[in-house]
Amino acid sequence: MSDSSVLQSIRSEDPWQTHQVKISRIVDETPGVKTYDLEFASADLARAFQFSAGQFNMLYVPGVGESAISISGQSERGLLRHTIRSVGAVTGALDQGSVGMSLGLRGPFGSRWPLELLYRDSAVRWNVVIVAGGIGLAPLRSVVTSLMQHRDRVDRVDLLMGARTPSDLLYASQYPLWSDHGVNVQTTVDRADDAWRGHVGVVTLALDRLAIPAPESTLLMTCGPEVMMRYVVQVAIGRGIPVSNVYLALERNMNCAVGFCGHCQLGPQFICKDGAVFQYDRVAEFLRVPEL
Repeated sequence: MSDSSVLQSIRSEDPWQTHQVKISRIVDETPGVKTYDLEFASADLARAFQFSAGQFNMLYVPGVGESAISISGQSERGLLRHTIRSVGAVTGALDQGSVGMSLGLRGPFGSRWPLELLYRDSAVRWNVVIVAGGIGLAPLRSVVTSLMQHRDRVDRVDLLMGARTPSDLLYASQYPLWSDHGVNVQTTVDRADDAWRGHVGVVTLALDRLAIPAPESTLLMTCGPEVMMRYVVQVAIGRGIPVSNVYLALERNMNCAVGFCGHCQLGPQFICKDGAVFQYDRVAEFLRVPEL
């Protein structure tokens, strides 16, 4: 089967089609969080599979169930990366798994971060602010990678990362590389240890003190605990960033990925098929009710 026909098969009308993958590599990131590099059993499928930053896959553990997991990027070998926190039956089974473990994969699903807005019009020079909390950096990692590759297309890039403790800072070993590629990385923690010399406090404080020279041409993307994102949006709008320039990723209970089961319905929206990335003004009125 050719790459084009395989890709057409991926994007067919059957969203329940499951593809076999295996765990090729596991990286311990922070306590309870690991990154899994997944390799397709089919080489043709591996070459044809494409995703956009912000999309997710449904990962199936045989005999346990499946879970919606954000795609956090690709390895140098082109393997799909998923950074996962162990919080339930499926993710717990993955946490107990090892290299070589077989899984099922459906996807990719969902909307994407607005990178095309940044790159499509060379007459507009955007500034980008990324605000992440804890595991929320995982769905944004592909955004950082893309901005590093297209650094000449945007002006200022700021990444504000918050975590409970220094040991909970996700991808911390990558921060120097990101900084070398023009990403201004700032970190803050809720609770410091004896070795910590950085900022202490919630990540919204970092956004409040961040220099934003041109808010009208600043695009903000955020992912993390919902309460964090609500305050991030308030601060961003207060700093002059237009509501239409604010995007966030919601990760409420997604069970089917196609809006069939209704578990992730938020007002008229279904997180799995209308999101998980939303322009803030599309969901603002519903986020007034915490965890609706």
